[in-house]
This record gives sequence, C-alpha cells and structure tokens, in this order.
Amino acid sequence: MKSPIDNRLNTTFIPVTDIKHSAQWYSALIGEPYTEENVHPPVYHLPMTTHTGVILDGGSENVEPSPHPLFNFHTDDIDASYRFVEQLGYIIKSDIQRFDDISFFNIQDPDGNVVMVCTG
Repeated sequence: MKSPIDNRLNTTFIPVTDIKHSAQWYSALIGEPYTEENVHPPVYHLPMTTHTGVILDGGSENVEPSPHPLFNFHTDDIDASYRFVEQLGYIIKSDIQRFDDISFFNIQDPDGNVVMVCTG
C-alpha cells in the first residue's frame, strides 16, 4: 500500500521555557537577525533557508530535554563553527568528533536540549 505521508521532514519542534530568550539564542546560533517584535508566544518560527522548519514551542513550563541530539544544524566548516559557538559563550557538550565522511559536535541550548552541529 502506498503511504500518503511524504518522505521528508517538515518541521522540528523544540520545547523551550523562555520563548524570547530561546529565540534570541537560536537566532544568534544560525546568524539570523532577532527582533523581539517577531516573537509571538507560545511559538516562534525560526527563519530557515530550507523546506524543513524549526519552531520553538514555549507552550510548556516544564521541559524535559533529551540527553541526545534530535536534529542537527548543517555546516561546511566544523572548525569555524566550533570557534563561533565558543565566541557566543554557548555550552559545548562535546569536542569535535571527526570521521572520514562526517564531523560534528554538540552544544546545549538554554533549556538543556542537546543540539548537534554537523558536516553531514
């Protein structure tokens, strides 16, 4: 039987407790401008350049973050990305892991969600 569900990710939801702070944090991470006027609780649509969207979901007071990354942000330059995250003062959860075809490192958002930055 053919599935009516498309074979692609549409939107990633990230649970957060402080929507304005998280919108600023994620915007800085991906180099997008942040203006508080664009934040309309309980959700914030992070501006993305691809089909897959990211929505910060501030509809819960209690966030139970996953200890594992559930998604990644792509980079072509893992070393420059690592230095950039260091300059932002973000919490880095792992050093760069390098393999033949992929490199990545993990960071932690303000709610403890683990976010991967990855070349693959």
